[in-house]
Amino acid sequence: MGGVVSGLDHATTYGTIVVVGGGCYGGYYVRQLGRAHAAGALTWTQVVVVDRDPLCAVAGALASGEVTTPDVRVECADWRAFFRDYLGSACENPEGTAADAIVPSPLMPHLMFEWVLSRAVSEWPRRVIGVRPLETMPNMPWQRGGVDGTHYVSFAEWVCPVNCIEPATCPKTRTERWWTMPTAVESYVAAARTAGEPLAGPIIFHCTHRAYGVGMFDTATAVQADALIRTAPREGPVDVLVATVSHCHGALSVVTIGAGQGECSGIVD
Repeated sequence: MGGVVSGLDHATTYGTIVVVGGGCYGGYYVRQLGRAHAAGALTWTQVVVVDRDPLCAVAGALASGEVTTPDVRVECADWRAFFRDYLGSACENPEGTAADAIVPSPLMPHLMFEWVLSRAVSEWPRRVIGVRPLETMPNMPWQRGGVDGTHYVSFAEWVCPVNCIEPATCPKTRTERWWTMPTAVESYVAAARTAGEPLAGPIIFHCTHRAYGVGMFDTATAVQADALIRTAPREGPVDVLVATVSHCHGALSVVTIGAGQGECSGIVD
């Protein structure tokens, strides 16, 4: 029931960088990627901006020449449909996407959890798959439960600037940032298991600052997450915690993989 964590290494050379959204946030990230490329801080094969609007801000800026970041294209697609295909292909060809990364949007839904949930449904068609809220509350200064079962947590009790790169010295407190969300999530899962909760993982998509204000998590995390979803339920029903986090903030969700229909417990093929 070991965990999966992204963002442990800061690469400078990428294959595909996926930017979620072609609006104001996506436009900011594309421009910053251009600055990072010009400074020699990052290189890539392509940047794919995903937005369902073919006339999104990034598409307009590229067409007008306002944005000159190299090797950028806009893919007109729904986010969920895009990740179903893109991450599904990554699981089939992990070597080909090992250098890929994803730039999330601050206001996007919990897309990575939704993808993990869909993979559980696909992998275990005879099992009862669901979603549940956290059974116990994490030890976090700020937290809120969403109507869909997602639990939002933060170490900050103040409003952070959206472009904060979460440096070692917190810009708000002016002191050392002693906290990091992946460690807190791992501790939460360990405590839950000690208390007898059948909680696997955690699967942690950790968005870390790579260069010029752009945060990413690694596509390879999805490949590792898929492997966990395929193996963890083999000994019986299990719940898996999925988190998309930065150092300071996070969204936590739990997918439940129950017994097979007509099964009670034990190994289910």
